[in-house]
Amino acid sequence: MPEIDWEGLRATARSVMARAYAPYSNYRVGAAALADDGRVVSGCNVENAGYGVTLCAECGLISELVAGGGGRLVAFTCVGGEGDLITPCGRCRQLLFEHGGNELLVETPLGVVTLEEMLPQAFGPADLA
Repeated sequence: MPEIDWEGLRATARSVMARAYAPYSNYRVGAAALADDGRVVSGCNVENAGYGVTLCAECGLISELVAGGGGRLVAFTCVGGEGDLITPCGRCRQLLFEHGGNELLVETPLGVVTLEEMLPQAFGPADLA
């Protein structure tokens, strides 16, 4: 597993957060993650006048992961507002679970935890077998 540069991931998340499209909430969010092959992927929130179809930053991040050849996420961070650490919403935790699993390391305002700690007893692909 590649070494995790949390400062670098936060810097990437803050950089992409600056490019978020948030004309309605004015709350910009940026996310960055390390993939198992060493790539860093990122995403920002993209709002829409039809609020229900707004894209969270994690959606863009996962899209970049998949478009770049796939793989598994090993470390994730997310920033919002003034660039402070935030935690992903429940919907995005599910999205991260699909591409990182229980062992995905998530940086939170209270420290680094596994996704299993944030989303216990997650429903995933194995439950569909």
